[in-house]
Amino acid sequence: MSLSKLFCPTAPGVAAKRERRKEARPGELLDAALDLFVEKGFAATRAEEVAARAGVSKGTLFLYFQSKEELLKAVVRENISGRFKEWNEELENFEGTSAEMLAYCMNMWWDRVGATKASGITKLMMSEAKNFPEIAAFYQQEVIQPGQSLIRRILQRGIERGEFRDMDLDYGIYTVIAPMIFLILSKHSMGVCVRDDIDMDPKKYVATQVNTILYGMSVRPGDSGQGQSQGPEQA
Repeated sequence: MSLSKLFCPTAPGVAAKRERRKEARPGELLDAALDLFVEKGFAATRAEEVAARAGVSKGTLFLYFQSKEELLKAVVRENISGRFKEWNEELENFEGTSAEMLAYCMNMWWDRVGATKASGITKLMMSEAKNFPEIAAFYQQEVIQPGQSLIRRILQRGIERGEFRDMDLDYGIYTVIAPMIFLILSKHSMGVCVRDDIDMDPKKYVATQVNTILYGMSVRPGDSGQGQSQGPEQA
């Protein structure tokens, strides 16, 4: 045994703590990156700033993520795209009506994304995607397309079960997404322009939007039945 180990042995507890610290580093780096990307923007954030906020060296950051672009992709996967499997499984097992499913989906999105720090990713993409085509293509593939597919399933289910009117599903999807985007903009941008005495409750806003959307989509007494579109001028 070396003299250093004889007189300065590493306590088991210290070694275990170091191991836990090592395992936690990727998550700490992702948290720091998310905060800085949203605060400063992707282009303006330097890798060494992310490392410093996470309490590690720049070299340590690049042990886990090869580039700043790969770091951003990991942030998106950790907070949004990596969760679509779970969300789709929840909808697969959903036993309520399609109206209830849509309401659940919109409220779930707010609780798990919109009300969290992850909501800043949408704002980040809106402001930065045009300057980073590769990142934009990645976000399109891993977030936008799966998100639209999930909503399409709900609307298609409602139509097939005779609960929703026939509709152009592409535009139906945008109708559901638009209120969510408004909430993101309000939270991260427009909210600073609103008077302090005007306070919008996101949960109430989502509930109101759900009711408005469902009123337009749902089949009601007097409708001619499934597959027959009926616009506002016909109602």
